[in-house]
Order: sequence, then structure tokens, then C-alpha cells
Amino acid sequence: MTSQSLPKLSLAFFTFSCLLSLSVAARATPNFKVRAVSLGGWLVTEGWIKPSLFDGIINKDLLDGTQVQFLSVKQGKYVSAESGGGTIIVANRTSASGWETFKLWRVSETEFQFRVFNREFVGLQNGTTDVVAVSTTPGESETFQIVRKSDDMNRVRIMASNGFFLQAKTQDLVTADFESNNTTWGNDDPSVFVMSIVGTMQGEFQVTNGYGPLKAPTVMREHWATFITEPDFQFISSSGLNAVRIPVGWWIASDPTPPPPFVGGSLEVLDNAFTWAEKYNVKIVIDLHAAPGSQNGYEHSGSRDGSQEWGQSDESIQQTVAVIDFLASRYASRPGLLAVELINEPLAPGVTLDSLTKYYQAGYDTVRKYTTSAYVVMSNRLGPMDPQELFPLASSLQGVVVDVHYYNLFSSIFYSLNVQQNIDYVYNNRTSELNYVTTANGPLIFVGEWTAEWRVSGATKEDYQRFAAAQLEVFGRASFGWSYWTLKNVRDHWCIEWMIQNGYIAL
Repeated sequence: MTSQSLPKLSLAFFTFSCLLSLSVAARATPNFKVRAVSLGGWLVTEGWIKPSLFDGIINKDLLDGTQVQFLSVKQGKYVSAESGGGTIIVANRTSASGWETFKLWRVSETEFQFRVFNREFVGLQNGTTDVVAVSTTPGESETFQIVRKSDDMNRVRIMASNGFFLQAKTQDLVTADFESNNTTWGNDDPSVFVMSIVGTMQGEFQVTNGYGPLKAPTVMREHWATFITEPDFQFISSSGLNAVRIPVGWWIASDPTPPPPFVGGSLEVLDNAFTWAEKYNVKIVIDLHAAPGSQNGYEHSGSRDGSQEWGQSDESIQQTVAVIDFLASRYASRPGLLAVELINEPLAPGVTLDSLTKYYQAGYDTVRKYTTSAYVVMSNRLGPMDPQELFPLASSLQGVVVDVHYYNLFSSIFYSLNVQQNIDYVYNNRTSELNYVTTANGPLIFVGEWTAEWRVSGATKEDYQRFAAAQLEVFGRASFGWSYWTLKNVRDHWCIEWMIQNGYIAL
């Protein structure tokens, strides 16, 4: 090596080092581990987090997506959509299952549409009194009024659009031609049914449509203004947390006039959150928690009746990319923005890997139009899937994080575990799961949801402390960090604010 070659070698090494630094900087672990909390139940409603939000709704047990079954007191049999839909309604079933279950679409406080197993709606056939389930788009003839007995709310009569009540004339003939408005509600009345509620939903669609267009704006804006406030960000910062994960719904991109029944005003609240976060040096992960058509059918996805339709058409994907474009363009320049999570908990197999990969690539490209520094978070699918299935895409891109959710809940394997077995599961199984998704050239890993709640009854404070400490230790090894679910919750152990204030969690 001659002295003349040193400048060229140094220049080449300098150039290589710069390129390597740029590449690594885009993929490397952040200069701090994310210790976040999700602000669940704030801008995307989840009724179990704050049940009182629904208290002012008339017939609040009959919201969109409520699953009901009807037993004819005269026939002693359940009403059913024959063949699951597409033909007549009968009352000849001795037990109730899917075909005997109807999902409500709420039209008003007392008016509803009934969606059957195959997704058609109950209605009157061609102006007759015959009751069928053939329409895929509900209208006036598919709208019914539920009249409840004043001293027994489960005993009902159902009025059709023609002004007559439904009656089970025989087990194989349900018609809308019972004329009398007077009834003793006795078991000899073919227009009387016993209604059983077998499933409920309490999400954003349910609360806004439940209150209706006149009341919902006031209720929601009061909730947004009081549930999470500036002092909460001060508490987050002072408690050792350094980030928040904020769930938002797709309708925020249409603020201030989102499509009904959603209510405008949440965008201003998100703006305020950025101001507060930046004031207290807290970073923000914007999490698209509810996508158009629903990516998982759960109430937290903004679903009306539990149907999962996101990703089944290019239109829903394009609409979601447009939401990401709106959010990224609005907040890319804000110093508080840490990451954009493209979608929360898509559910397999309804959401296919092909459609999700297509969306994630488009969503990533959209975020990168506005920022190269914000991380792009891609949530793993729930359900049957390989936890590394996103790696071919994620590993080829810069600044990508894969979000995994770990709960010692929601599976039968946790039903019988005691305190120590739950803790051992965290140290052994969760460590193995994290190791599997943590690879040298792969994406960063974010435990985007976990909680210190479990299925153990009679656990002591020390038991909860040990369980929380185990998860903090194991999830603290995740290359991107973790986020607790949630900041506030009426259920104490789901509420990290309560857990910290009462000495259950030490950060």
C-alpha cells in the first residue's frame, strides 16, 4: 500500500461508512426504547372501557350489531331464516343457532332492520304480507318496530312497515298481517315473541348511531374533552412512559363532516394531543384502529354489525391509503410524531396475506412521501398465521416495525393457569415468541398491546406485581419497545394509571 493510495481508500471508506450509517439509521433501534401506553376508548369508542358513555341511549341494549333470537310463544319454536337467508322466514326450530340469530341495524330508538346469517335482510315480499329474507340492501319494507312489554322487556311484538304485526300463524308461515293493537301478551297470541339477546357490540358506530344525529355530537365532544386531558400527558411523562399509541378511526380523515353516524370533532382533539405530547416530551404513534369496512369485525374497528369486509376490494384498500395520506401529511412535520401504524389487528383468514401486503406496501409508500424519519408500523394478523409472514416485505423497507400483541387472555390455554404458571408462560413462551420474530436483518418488533390482567381469580397485589414485572422485563427486550393497554379503564388492572398510582407497576 503506497502513500498515494491512502486518500482514495479513506474517501472510499468514508463514503461506505456514510451509506452504511444512512441505511442502518433508517432500520436501527430508536435511540430510546418505546415505553408507551395506548389511549384506548378515547377517539375510538370501546364500551367496556367506559360503559357510562352509553347510559343515555334509549333501548341501549338494542344497538347496531346486537344479536337477537325470537321464540314464538304460540308455536313454542324459534324464528329462523330458512337456509340462512334467501327465502322465507319460519318459526319451527326447537333450538337456536346461527340461522335463528338476527343482527340488528338500528334505524331509530324503536325501529330496526334484521340481518340474517347469509347477510340478507328480513322484509316484506313485493308488497305482500309474506315475510322473507331476500334483500341485500335494506329499505322501508325491511324496517320494523320492536314494541316491548312494559314490565317484561324481553317480551315483544314486531310491527312491519305496512302497519301490521308479525305473527307465527303456523310453524312454517310467518306473516305481517296481525291487525290488533290490543294484546294480553299471553302465550296464545301469535304476534308475541320472547326476545333473547345473545350478543352485543359497543363501539363507535353503536354509540353515535345509538344517540342519533341530534344528541351524539354533544355526547362525543364532551367525552373527548374530558376522558383524556393535558394533565394525563403530564402524568404519562412523569411516570416514566415516553410515548402514547393513539387509536383513531378512518372517519377522522373526513372531519369535520364524517359520514353518518360518525361525529366530527375528533381531528381537533388529535391536534391537541400533539400539542400536549410535545410540551411534555412524549412521542406519538398514530394507530389506525378502525379501517373502512372493518378489518376484524370487532367493535373497536368501527364495525356496524360484526361483519369483516376490509380488504375484500381494492376500493377499501385505496380508501384506507387515503386516510394514511391524510394523517401523514398533517402530522409529518410535528416533532411529536414517532410512527404511523397502518392498521390494527387485521384478522385472518378474512384478511388475506396478499391483500394485507398490498396495502402495507401502499401505506408505507404514502407515509414516505411526507417523512423519512417516522417509523411505519405493520400489525401482525390475528388468527392463524406465521408471525414472520410480514418479514419478506418489512425487511426490504426502511424504518419498519412489526406490531405483535401478547395477552394471557382470549385463549383456552390460559383458562386453568395459576399465578406462577402465567408468570412462567411470560418468561418462557413469550421469550421464545419474541426471539422468533427478532432477527438480525428483520424489522423492529413492537409489543403494541399487553396488560397485567389475566384469568386468575383471587390473585393478590403481589401476584399482580410479579406478573407485571415479568412482562416489563420480557417485553422490554423488544427491539422497538412496548405499549400497555390502556391508560384509563373502569377495570383497574387494565388501567395503567391506576396500576402505577396504586403501586402495582413500577417503571
